[in-house]
Amino acid sequence: MKSYTEYLVFETKRRKEMVHITDHVEEVVRRSGIRDGLCFVSPMHITAAIYVNDLESGLIEDIGKWLEELAPERPGYKHHQTGEDNADAHLKALLLHHETTLPVTDSKLDLGTWQRVFYAEFDGQRRKRVIVKVLGVE
Repeated sequence: MKSYTEYLVFETKRRKEMVHITDHVEEVVRRSGIRDGLCFVSPMHITAAIYVNDLESGLIEDIGKWLEELAPERPGYKHHQTGEDNADAHLKALLLHHETTLPVTDSKLDLGTWQRVFYAEFDGQRRKRVIVKVLGVE
């Protein structure tokens, strides 16, 4: 069994942004040399998420609107009494997956036809890391 780790770094232009990262993750899998195993992907921040879904602009917009309805950006959160202003970012991250584990087969991500990997940032415009850990056999 072999393990391989890389860190992806993102600094989004907007505070809230959905970043398609499938190609980045696939490149890490390729560099790992692992032929068969699992790929774990997780943001190292509590105001971000990783999720798997369709790369379709309307759906991405719908996900953003849905998250805003469930956890709106507004004053009045108790968390804001600590001097922070990002309570909605924490809540939005909870609604999506904090991490995902993906199958690796023949040295590639083994995704369904429409499955793509996304980094969801809810408190961006600063440097953030995502860990990609690949475990398996060569």
